[in-house]
Amino acid sequence: MRVAAGAAALLVLSAPALPVLSAPAPASAHAPTQVSGAPVEVCRITDPTVTEVSGLAVTATGFLVQNDSNPDPAKTRVFTLDKACRVTGSVPYPRTARDPEDLAVDRKGTVWIADIGDNGPMTGGSGTRRSTVALWTMAAGSKALKIHRLVYPDGVPRDAEALLIDGQGRPVIVTKDASGEVFRLNTPLPTDNTEGAKLTKVGAFEPRRTGTSNPWGFLGVAWVTGAAVSADGTRAVVRTYADAYEFEVTGGDVAKAITSGKATVTPLPDEPQGEAIAYTPDATGLLTVSDQDGPAVILRYPSGLKPAPPSRAAAPASPLGAAPPAPPALSAPRAPLLLGAFTVVTLMLVAAIARRARRR
Repeated sequence: MRVAAGAAALLVLSAPALPVLSAPAPASAHAPTQVSGAPVEVCRITDPTVTEVSGLAVTATGFLVQNDSNPDPAKTRVFTLDKACRVTGSVPYPRTARDPEDLAVDRKGTVWIADIGDNGPMTGGSGTRRSTVALWTMAAGSKALKIHRLVYPDGVPRDAEALLIDGQGRPVIVTKDASGEVFRLNTPLPTDNTEGAKLTKVGAFEPRRTGTSNPWGFLGVAWVTGAAVSADGTRAVVRTYADAYEFEVTGGDVAKAITSGKATVTPLPDEPQGEAIAYTPDATGLLTVSDQDGPAVILRYPSGLKPAPPSRAAAPASPLGAAPPAPPALSAPRAPLLLGAFTVVTLMLVAAIARRARRR
């Protein structure tokens, strides 16, 4: 999702009016452990066909990225990159993808693209919201994308940008707003369906008031923009515009980890539009890239979790080549974030005229 620069400036300038949102989260039994480490540049994506990267995954030969939505549907594609970030191939969608926002590769080498973006008018979208969202999959060794339509259990539209695949191969979606709702598909995945398969709400992800510097101020600390699971399935990460939250995963239950586990937080300060995240193959590092026009840099941060034993690490899949072998109660730390989000709605109405009218 892209928000106009003018709107960002307004939101940042408005942040001092709500100083509580800039304060560190109070200590508690579930308070996240804070870690830090300067990022290093892995490589730079300079190919002009790759614009507004909103999803990232690691393969044996490099990376997979996908473009966010584009006025020209032919430019909304999935790209393969080598380890120097050079484009080596691309795959088109068989029909228009509405708003792809995240990307994952599961342990079988299947590529998953989360076509789940759905901005409302106040965040740059049109007045027409989606009746269904979609996942696209591409089996290992294939270059054909298949669509799978989903619907939220209450039928209410939501904007989301984060997808994880759990140990049972089930998709887990985290919504972008400050409530951080977590949904999972507990039924078989339908293909090329018209009526969306119903998701199940399984809890909520709770961003904290870290105060990490980012272009969107206190809202950037709360908005969820991407997620990933390590190649061995033992850890998961959820990111905002400001920070990465890592969790240990037990028994492949990713949803349980991100809704009730203790997070280790890695600051991702001042990324231009940080929307994508992935683990390195050995899970010792976090890779990020921004959704922006022009060259985009893949950055590497050290993981905040303890290194996994060598036997647990799994080699990344080569998806486009040969196939490889009751919801928790709202906690106190999130209440100020929700209060701030509601307060800023009136400011966003003023800023909306500066946003681009097209759906991102």
